[in-house]
Amino acid sequence: MSITVVRYRPEADRGDENQKLIEAVFAELAETRPDGLRYISFRLEDGTFVHIADIEGDENPLAQAKAFGEFTADIAARCVPGEAPNAQPAQVVGSYGFE
Repeated sequence: MSITVVRYRPEADRGDENQKLIEAVFAELAETRPDGLRYISFRLEDGTFVHIADIEGDENPLAQAKAFGEFTADIAARCVPGEAPNAQPAQVVGSYGFE
C-alpha cells in the first residue's frame, strides 16, 4: 500500500475548470474500475484541492487514465504561484470509517 496526498490551489477563476477535469477522472475510473486503487479528492472552502490516492502494487492505475493525463497536463499553469501541486507520501495515523 502506498498513500500519496497532493495539495494545491488553482487561481480563483480556474477552480471550476479544475473541478471539471477531476470529475472527468472519476467518471473514467467509474467506467474502467482499475484494481488496486482508492482515490478521493476534496475542494476546500478556500479553493484548495486535496487528493488522496491509496495504490496497491508497483503500478499507479491513475497513470493509465486518459482523463488523469488531461487533468495533470497543465495543472501548474492553473495554480496560484507558489501553490502548485505538492505530492507527499503519507502514513495512516488513524482512520474511522475509511477502511
